Amino acid sequence: MQPRFNFAKAAPDAYKAVVALEQYVQSSGLERRFIHLIKLRASQINGCAYCVDMHVKEARHDGIGEQWINLMCVWRESPVYDARERALLGWVDAVTNIAKTGAPDGDYEALKAHFSEKEMTEITVAIGAINIWNRLAVGFRSQHPIDAATKAA
Repeated sequence: MQPRFNFAKAAPDAYKAVVALEQYVQSSGLERRFIHLIKLRASQINGCAYCVDMHVKEARHDGIGEQWINLMCVWRESPVYDARERALLGWVDAVTNIAKTGAPDGDYEALKAHFSEKEMTEITVAIGAINIWNRLAVGFRSQHPIDAATKAA
C-alpha cells in the first residue's frame, strides 16, 4: 500500500482546523484514559493502522497496561474495563458506526449513567475528532512508521 498524498500539505487550512479540534479535545478535561479509549477503539473499528499504532504507543507512554490496551478490540468479553469505561466504549462503538447503529438508547443510557451532559458532549466531540483523523489517514493511505524488528520470545 502506498500513500496517496500528504493531506496536510495539500490543504493546510483544513489540516489546521482538524488540529484545532484535536487541541480542544486534549484540553477538554476528559481523563487521559478516556481519550485513549476513544482514540484506540474508534481507530480499531475504522481499520486505521496509522492511528492504532500511534495511540497504542501513546497509551503505553502514559502508563496504560498492556492487557488494557490489548483487550480493547474485544472489550465486551473482558472484565478488564470498569463500568465507566464500558459505557464509554459502547458509545464509541455506537457513534463510530452511527449509520448502522443510530446511537441506540441503551448505549446512551449507559453513558448517561456515568457522565454529565457536558462530558457526554466532549466525549462525542472526541469521537468525531478521531473519526476525522481516521478518515484522512485511511482515505489517503497514511503509513505508520515501522519499528525496529524484534525477535519473538
